[in-house]
Amino acid sequence: MTGTAVDLIWLAPALALLGFVVNGTLALARPNSKTLVSLIGAGVLLAAFAVSVVVFSAFAGVHAEEPVVLRYWSWIPVGTLQVDFAFQVDQLSLVMLLVVTGVGSLIHLFSIGYMKEDPGYARYFAYLNLFVFFMLVLVLGASFPVMFVGWEGVGLCSYLLIGFWFTEAANANAGRKAFIMNRIGDFGFMVAMFMIFWSTGSLDFGTVFTHAPNALPPGGRTVTVITLFLFLGCAGKSAQIPLYTWLPDAMAGPTPVSALIHAATMVTAGVYLVARCNLLFAMAPVSSAVVAGVGALTALFAATIALKQWDIKKVLAYSTISQLGYMFLGVGTGAISAGIFHLVTHAFFKALLFLGSGSVIYAIHRAYHHTHAHEDAQDMRNMGGLARHMPWTTALMWIATLAIAGVPPLSGFFSKDEILTAAPMSRSSSICTRLRGS
Repeated sequence: MTGTAVDLIWLAPALALLGFVVNGTLALARPNSKTLVSLIGAGVLLAAFAVSVVVFSAFAGVHAEEPVVLRYWSWIPVGTLQVDFAFQVDQLSLVMLLVVTGVGSLIHLFSIGYMKEDPGYARYFAYLNLFVFFMLVLVLGASFPVMFVGWEGVGLCSYLLIGFWFTEAANANAGRKAFIMNRIGDFGFMVAMFMIFWSTGSLDFGTVFTHAPNALPPGGRTVTVITLFLFLGCAGKSAQIPLYTWLPDAMAGPTPVSALIHAATMVTAGVYLVARCNLLFAMAPVSSAVVAGVGALTALFAATIALKQWDIKKVLAYSTISQLGYMFLGVGTGAISAGIFHLVTHAFFKALLFLGSGSVIYAIHRAYHHTHAHEDAQDMRNMGGLARHMPWTTALMWIATLAIAGVPPLSGFFSKDEILTAAPMSRSSSICTRLRGS
């Protein structure tokens, strides 16, 4: 499919990287150029979204069944380990591409007003653009090492943005906690990569998934250990039991950061990894059961914690952990489409809830002449009677609340219903079907 609009896929991450370079330069040279920073910061994301739509339309137009792999250069040529820097375009990566650039564009636009009085305005947009670049590398990577570059990059940007107001010790500590806890999960991801290369002789997704049924006995010890280590990486990045405690503390960052990184995109990377490696998990029934079981337990456990939180953003943080558990329940039971469907719907209504909470916090700060977030202003016990002052925020947060509660005909009803329908089904039939087709 070379020579088509699909070849333009490199432009999406390149635009985000360009935004980081320019805004990073402005943060050092002209930190008060807020109009120019706004145009670049949000403009590159809107352009990346336009590229994503064009690529999606081109890919859908030819009804491609096989992934399109675009190889740019030889990255790691070491003996039998040959890794190209390559992007993979298929249905899964395109869905994630549209979510990251689409929701990311809206949050960048919201940030223009929310952060306009912050002295670190240019630095904020530079970090946000860099995050989008790494997130796009993560979802477009055609091999485990390329994906891992994005995986580590979004962790770095999460650390930078959680501790954005680093002069306050609590914010700096929250950033360090997130960074260190994610390293635990990343250790699992790296061990899994070593074992995959040892078993299949490759780290490219296409080659690994082609050779896995012959190289790894289904249900055997090796494939089970590989997938359990992969899930350890997923649990760290997507805040599942027992590695969930960093996400509530991540609310120390600016509210748009919580909406983009800690609700809509980065924290769903673990769900994306399980979906991408669904063949390996289908060959490991024990690991699939662990994924589904941990997801279901996290969904219930985190929701009960949220009931006794008073900080408006921490309520949403525990809600996010719970909804991520829902997604893992879906992908763990083999309902990959249902899990990704809920990932997409959740990105929208949870981002809307975070941005609505940001609107409330911003209004309270303005009323009390605060400069940035403070715990007292986020305590829901100090709120009340805001509907008559903020009708638009009230209406939109009600819509998002009903969606996340699964009230028909809103999106959350359909995505949750798909997962709950698929959850009781055994995965054994899925394993047999996949292995027959391999």
